Amino acid sequence: MPVITEVEGRRLALSNLEKVLYPGGFTKAEALHHHAAVAPALLPHLRDRPLSLLRYPDGVTGEHFFAKNVPPGTPVWVTTHEVPRSAEKTARQILVQDLPTLMWVANLVAELHTPQWKAASPALADRLVFDLDPGAPATVVECCRVARWLRERLAGDGLEAYAKTSGSKGLHLLVPLEPPAPSREVTSYAKALAVAAARALPRLVVYRMSRSLRPGRVFVDFSQNAAAKTTAAPYTLRARETPTVSAPVGWAEVEACTAPDQLSFEADAMPGRLERHGDLLAGLLDPGRGRPLPALREP
Repeated sequence: MPVITEVEGRRLALSNLEKVLYPGGFTKAEALHHHAAVAPALLPHLRDRPLSLLRYPDGVTGEHFFAKNVPPGTPVWVTTHEVPRSAEKTARQILVQDLPTLMWVANLVAELHTPQWKAASPALADRLVFDLDPGAPATVVECCRVARWLRERLAGDGLEAYAKTSGSKGLHLLVPLEPPAPSREVTSYAKALAVAAARALPRLVVYRMSRSLRPGRVFVDFSQNAAAKTTAAPYTLRARETPTVSAPVGWAEVEACTAPDQLSFEADAMPGRLERHGDLLAGLLDPGRGRPLPALREP
């Protein structure tokens, strides 16, 4: 039977709390607790961004499917917004604007993914993202080397980069933009930097998607800047063997990384990290930290 609870005046039915979602025994109740614990830091990163869900309702070893449309049975108090899917079509997606909505979404058992734009201005990206994905035997250690190079190059263009783990094998770099810029221009700029990184670090970086090029290198994926793409949100659980989190990290941690386990964080680590460091991505939310997208220059 579902457990009926109240969150900030909203009634929620939380189901199957004892269900094991990860092979090590991590349950749905623990997943809900994780979202509640990180909510003060997570909610600002979700606010006003249409939510896409990678759902795994029967656990990480069960079926996975991507869901963007508002699901049947969505409470009337959940905020939704119509967003473009193509030149001719629109769709309605969830906006996680408050804690009750976050907990309702967490009850669906899913990774949380958001675009680089907000619902009110879907053609304009207010941040830039790089997904650094290592090809074995490369690891997050190599990603950190690439991240440092990109950080310096971005700084040379007046932009400030923030880092988080992907929650899988790699790193995400995020850059606030103010004013927001057209997604196609952000993608072009990000591609130019990815090409520049491959030229500067040819034995370490690849920017083309071909998997045959990736072993031992870091794929600098710039494509998630496209308006149709999404990226795992900060603090979301990932559907891996263990309940890893896409965790914000400081540049001192990136600089010091010499082993993969140094930048791998599970749900139980998040409360302590937030207590010690606060939200390491807080600057990403401050319009005063954003800078205009620079003009393209030769890689």
